[in-house]
Amino acid sequence: MSARIPPGQHLERSFPVLSAGATPHTPLGTWDFTIQGEVDQPLRWTWDDFRALLREAVTQDIHCVTRWSKLDTHWEGVSLDTLLSRVTTSARFVIAFCDGGYTTNLPLEDVLGGKAWVVDTYEGQPLDPQHGGPARLLVPHLYFWKSAKWVRGLRLVDQDEPGFWESLGYHNHGDPWNEERYQGD
Repeated sequence: MSARIPPGQHLERSFPVLSAGATPHTPLGTWDFTIQGEVDQPLRWTWDDFRALLREAVTQDIHCVTRWSKLDTHWEGVSLDTLLSRVTTSARFVIAFCDGGYTTNLPLEDVLGGKAWVVDTYEGQPLDPQHGGPARLLVPHLYFWKSAKWVRGLRLVDQDEPGFWESLGYHNHGDPWNEERYQGD
C-alpha cells in the first residue's frame, strides 16, 4: 500500500472537504457543459445530453496538496478522450472553468489517453456539491486541485494560462510523485 502513496502524503480514509468560497448548488435543469476556445466548432451538452454520453467506471487513488491520499476511490463519468474527440484543435492546453469562478490549467497531454474524466458519480451516488457536484474534473495522476470542482467546461488554448490556485503560488503542473506543490518545488 505505501508504494501507492506519494512522498510526503499520508493515508486518509474519510473524504475531507476543502474549498475556496461558497459551495455552488447548480440546478440540473440549468447545468450545461461546453467545449470552447481554439476549436473548429464549440460544443454544448445539457445535463441530460451529458448523461447520455459513453460513460466509464473509474477506480483511482487521489492525492491532495494538503498531504492526504485516498486510495481506491470509485467514480463514474465521461472520459475527456470522448469529449475532446468531437472537436478539431491545434491547442496544446486546456483551461477547466467552473461555477464560482474557479479555473485550472492543464496540458492536453495530461488529460488525454485515459488520464482524465468529467465525473458525476462518487461511490455509486450522485456527486455531492461539497465534493464538486453535480460534476467535477478528475485528473487523478495530479494533485487534486487540478480535479476542478463544479466544472462547467473546457477552453482549449495554445498558450498556457495559470488557473486560480496556480496564480496564487501553487505549482503549475502538480505531480504528487515529484512533490510539485508550490512554485519552485
